[in-house]
Amino acid sequence: MIKVIIERRIMPGLEDEYEQAAREVMRVSLGVRGFVSGETLAQQGHTDRRLMITKWRDLRAWKEWHASDARATAMQRILPLLTEDETIRIYEAGY
Repeated sequence: MIKVIIERRIMPGLEDEYEQAAREVMRVSLGVRGFVSGETLAQQGHTDRRLMITKWRDLRAWKEWHASDARATAMQRILPLLTEDETIRIYEAGY
Protein backbone atom coordinates (compact mmCIF):
# COMPACT_ATOMS: atom_id res chain seq x y z
CA MET A 1 0.00 0.00 0.00
CA ILE A 2 1.06 3.56 -0.66
CA LYS A 3 -0.32 6.93 0.34
CA VAL A 4 -0.31 9.87 -2.02
CA ILE A 5 -0.32 13.31 -0.44
CA ILE A 6 -1.51 16.15 -2.69
CA GLU A 7 -1.21 19.77 -1.57
CA ARG A 8 -3.19 22.51 -3.31
CA ARG A 9 -3.60 26.26 -2.91
CA ILE A 10 -6.89 27.72 -4.05
CA MET A 11 -7.53 31.22 -5.37
CA PRO A 12 -9.27 33.34 -2.72
CA GLY A 13 -13.04 33.32 -3.08
CA LEU A 14 -13.13 30.10 -5.11
CA GLU A 15 -13.14 27.65 -2.19
CA ASP A 16 -16.75 26.49 -2.73
CA GLU A 17 -16.19 25.91 -6.44
CA TYR A 18 -13.01 24.01 -5.61
CA GLU A 19 -14.83 21.80 -3.09
CA GLN A 20 -17.41 20.81 -5.71
CA ALA A 21 -14.72 20.02 -8.28
CA ALA A 22 -12.61 18.08 -5.76
CA ARG A 23 -15.61 15.98 -4.74
CA GLU A 24 -16.13 15.11 -8.41
CA VAL A 25 -12.49 14.00 -8.79
CA MET A 26 -12.83 11.87 -5.65
CA ARG A 27 -16.10 10.38 -6.95
CA VAL A 28 -14.42 9.43 -10.24
CA SER A 29 -11.45 7.87 -8.43
CA LEU A 30 -13.73 5.62 -6.35
CA GLY A 31 -14.22 3.34 -9.32
CA VAL A 32 -10.55 3.16 -10.25
CA ARG A 33 -8.80 -0.18 -9.84
CA GLY A 34 -6.31 0.05 -6.99
CA PHE A 35 -7.91 3.03 -5.22
CA VAL A 36 -8.46 2.20 -1.54
CA SER A 37 -9.56 5.40 0.19
CA GLY A 38 -9.15 9.14 0.34
CA GLU A 39 -9.80 12.21 2.45
CA THR A 40 -9.51 15.94 2.02
CA LEU A 41 -8.38 18.30 4.77
CA ALA A 42 -8.43 22.10 4.97
CA GLN A 43 -5.54 23.74 6.82
CA GLN A 44 -6.78 25.43 9.96
CA GLY A 45 -6.61 29.19 9.60
CA HIS A 46 -5.85 29.02 5.84
CA THR A 47 -9.01 28.57 3.78
CA ASP A 48 -6.96 28.50 0.58
CA ARG A 49 -4.95 25.37 1.46
CA ARG A 50 -6.08 21.78 0.97
CA LEU A 51 -4.40 18.47 1.60
CA MET A 52 -5.64 15.29 -0.03
CA ILE A 53 -4.52 11.96 1.35
CA THR A 54 -5.29 8.99 -0.86
CA LYS A 55 -4.44 5.36 -0.30
CA TRP A 56 -3.62 3.08 -3.25
CA ARG A 57 -2.97 -0.64 -3.57
CA ASP A 58 0.43 0.05 -5.15
CA LEU A 59 2.46 2.60 -7.09
CA ARG A 60 1.39 1.14 -10.42
CA ALA A 61 -2.30 1.78 -9.65
CA TRP A 62 -1.54 5.39 -8.72
CA LYS A 63 0.56 5.98 -11.83
CA GLU A 64 -2.20 4.57 -14.05
CA TRP A 65 -4.74 6.89 -12.43
CA HIS A 66 -2.42 9.90 -12.54
CA ALA A 67 -1.82 9.42 -16.28
CA SER A 68 -5.43 8.54 -17.13
CA ASP A 69 -7.80 10.50 -19.34
CA ALA A 70 -10.40 10.27 -16.57
CA ARG A 71 -8.16 12.17 -14.13
CA ALA A 72 -7.12 14.69 -16.79
CA THR A 73 -10.76 15.42 -17.55
CA ALA A 74 -11.69 15.74 -13.87
CA MET A 75 -8.68 17.98 -13.20
CA GLN A 76 -9.77 20.45 -15.91
CA ARG A 77 -12.22 21.89 -13.37
CA ILE A 78 -9.65 22.08 -10.57
CA LEU A 79 -6.53 23.44 -12.25
CA PRO A 80 -7.96 26.90 -13.10
CA LEU A 81 -8.90 27.34 -9.42
CA LEU A 82 -5.35 26.90 -8.13
CA THR A 83 -2.78 29.62 -7.52
CA GLU A 84 0.13 27.24 -8.23
CA ASP A 85 0.81 23.69 -9.39
CA GLU A 86 -0.28 20.99 -6.98
CA THR A 87 2.46 19.23 -5.03
CA ILE A 88 2.35 15.44 -5.02
CA ARG A 89 4.32 13.24 -2.63
CA ILE A 90 4.17 9.46 -2.46
CA TYR A 91 4.77 7.54 0.78
CA GLU A 92 5.05 3.89 1.66
CA ALA A 93 5.24 2.12 5.01
CA GLY A 94 8.56 2.52 6.77
CA TYR A 95 10.74 -0.53 7.18
